[in-house]
Amino acid sequence: MDGIFLGIDVGTGSARAGLFDAAGTLLAAAKRDIRLWRERGDIAEQSTQDIWRAVCESTREAMALSHTRPEDVNGIGFDATCSLAVVDRDGTPISVSSSGDPSRNIIVWMDHRARAEAAAINSAGHDVLRYVGSRISPEMETPKLRWLKANRPETFAKVGHFFDLADYLTWRASGSTKRSICTVTCKWTYLAHEGRWDESYFRSIGLGELADEGFTRIGTEIVEPGTVLGAGLTAAAAHDMGLAEGTPVGAGMIDAHAGGIGTVGASGADRSVSIESRLAYVFGTSACSMASTRKPAFVDGVWGPYFSAMVPGLWLNEGGQSAAGAALDHLVRCHPAHAEVLAQATQAGTSLMRWLEKQATSDKASLSEVVQKAKGLHVVPEFLGNRSPLADPEARGIIAGLDLATDITGLASLYVAGVCGLGYGLRQLINALAKGDVQIDMIVVSGGAAQSALARQLLADATGISIGVPETAEPVLLGAAILGAKASGVFEDVRSAMAAMSRIATVIKPATGEIARIHSDRFKAFEELQALYRNVRAC
Repeated sequence: MDGIFLGIDVGTGSARAGLFDAAGTLLAAAKRDIRLWRERGDIAEQSTQDIWRAVCESTREAMALSHTRPEDVNGIGFDATCSLAVVDRDGTPISVSSSGDPSRNIIVWMDHRARAEAAAINSAGHDVLRYVGSRISPEMETPKLRWLKANRPETFAKVGHFFDLADYLTWRASGSTKRSICTVTCKWTYLAHEGRWDESYFRSIGLGELADEGFTRIGTEIVEPGTVLGAGLTAAAAHDMGLAEGTPVGAGMIDAHAGGIGTVGASGADRSVSIESRLAYVFGTSACSMASTRKPAFVDGVWGPYFSAMVPGLWLNEGGQSAAGAALDHLVRCHPAHAEVLAQATQAGTSLMRWLEKQATSDKASLSEVVQKAKGLHVVPEFLGNRSPLADPEARGIIAGLDLATDITGLASLYVAGVCGLGYGLRQLINALAKGDVQIDMIVVSGGAAQSALARQLLADATGISIGVPETAEPVLLGAAILGAKASGVFEDVRSAMAAMSRIATVIKPATGEIARIHSDRFKAFEELQALYRNVRAC
């Protein structure tokens, strides 16, 4: 089966473009950084214009690197962070910033300015909240819309389109205002299983004008990811990207969910696939964990169940943490040895994290034994709250057992404790899913932080569950390309494209015996520290 498909992934720090063939082989990829404005008060903003520039530049470079002609690209798929993009009817950016700068027209997913609005929505307890784990997050879009209305009423009134970022990109590429089931169901409270917005919810939270307008500003046509949009790539977008006008564009996804599409349907050495017993774990700046079921599973504190939001026809439960790779970065930067390690890593031509891992593993016979370096040192890495299963945006990080050591060995131990802490948070989530009758026997990993062999082994050991490592080094980009493959018509549906284009390369088994006992004890300490902080944080 022939075909070349373009996947475009917009994360928090960069936009990436990758070209894949019909077997899922990466032909070439390119990346461009994107700007992020950070301010006090949990403010994080970006620019749609800056992101589109990065998308186009990375696409042109990937095309050049692979020597692919524009007419050879059969389909395009997009994924992006679940950030709120604000433009007028013509696509002109409208500022969401106190600066008034119109280029700052995106409230980024990690922006928590709407914490009070989320709390107010949760206190009302509308029935819609059953489908977001009973508590809406300030990372979602309706609290942010309510914040905009209250704090930027002129902005709110003149907005022509409120887009989730992935939907903005497909609109910019195709001219179609159709939204993806993935974005609006997971982040906007669209009830995909009933095919409707809940009018009473929007009226109850003070956004009744959106219902009065027939929801035209947030989406009236909702389609499955990979659905071909409009007449394909517009002339203007084709010019910007260096592609052919009319190239099919598929409805997009949230970036983490594209990682799920690129991994959970992967076949193993025996060609077996068991989507419903797999957890997609996207380990990047944040961590997103996604489980698919045939019937809806209501798990308190875990987002969902969402119908057809990732794998078509299946219900999705979504958990994770707002800070994962970002939590490790923060943890390492806080240590006195950070500058020394950074200098040595730079001199060695490697990343700080890879250098630290080499240091941590140098005197151990196996990766599993590295946990012993963290003896007596515990980290609950909830620096940006607990997304799930506690759904507690006020939670904060805890470090217990820290001494006065300022050397590199101490920093390596702290890093190991931090990775273990992320693993225990994942174990806590999987335990909560099990209580909702969602059983997981493999965690399939993707994302930049999941490239680490040490991190993968520690995650397997901390959770007690096998880790599946995809064959592709770019599973999120592959997930976006799979949407383009569906839109192209080369594959009949997303599931057949998943089966043909993704494979499991390695399965990492969790440690047993004494190492397993160590992690069991450390997990108990993790939950005890969480509970302790909940009891004392008001002091």
